[in-house]
Amino acid sequence: MAIAADAGTVGAMVPTLVEVVDVRQDLPDTVSFDLQMPEPFEFEPGQFTMLYAPGIGEAPISISGDPANHDVITHTVRAVGKVSQALCRLRPGDRVGVRGPYGVPWPVRVAEGGDVVLMAGGIGLAPLRPVLYHLLHHRGRYESVVLLYGARSPIDLLYNQELRAWRSRYDCEVEVTVDHGGADWHGPVGVVTKLLGRAPFDGPATTAMVCGPEIMMRFSARDLIKQEVASDRVYMSMERNMQCGVGWCGHCQFGPKILCRDGPVLPYPAIEELLTVNEI
Repeated sequence: MAIAADAGTVGAMVPTLVEVVDVRQDLPDTVSFDLQMPEPFEFEPGQFTMLYAPGIGEAPISISGDPANHDVITHTVRAVGKVSQALCRLRPGDRVGVRGPYGVPWPVRVAEGGDVVLMAGGIGLAPLRPVLYHLLHHRGRYESVVLLYGARSPIDLLYNQELRAWRSRYDCEVEVTVDHGGADWHGPVGVVTKLLGRAPFDGPATTAMVCGPEIMMRFSARDLIKQEVASDRVYMSMERNMQCGVGWCGHCQFGPKILCRDGPVLPYPAIEELLTVNEI
């Protein structure tokens, strides 16, 4: 499509208007919508686009759909600000601006030949969903595939139908926990790191990909390393205050990193010390 990811081109800052073809209400404050792309659109799991709500502004949103689908791209958005609220009000037939894809993707090729552990908290499952699609499309390239997912409560779980479908497969392990479960919840209760003891993976042969609240990611990295996963094989998605998508504006600076350019996916050793600094 006619959007350039190269910061040296004008196209990097010019959105293309595309049509919304489907909208799904995932949670009371969260929707997923599909965009029909005018030309084949390729992205890597973990990359994001800048979405423009006409007349309101732009926001960086991870692509949450199947990377094998080059005609329609999917985004999952939680309404937390003016732009995301406007995006959550989209209906089929509306048009939205798209720039991208941008950013460093998840290391799905680095992980080939070994075990893969995906750890997600809350809406952090959205940026990891394309990874799981990729792993299952290319299942023979990987050993154990494990998804560990935690949310605040059962009503906060994303993609419930897909979670059930993934759990029914024989070739991947899916464990789900909630912080607080009601009488109808029969699964684990507690933080997502407690699921590591239930997961079948070989630590030294594992690549881990983690996305969620920063405190969750920090503790997940600590516990993965305790399970003998090499620290440089633990990857996190850091999505902070991105505004241009191409490393020009500096708003997403995180220590020496410009997250839209150097991230959002980064190996844990690159940001370990920064995660302990308040207000950085």
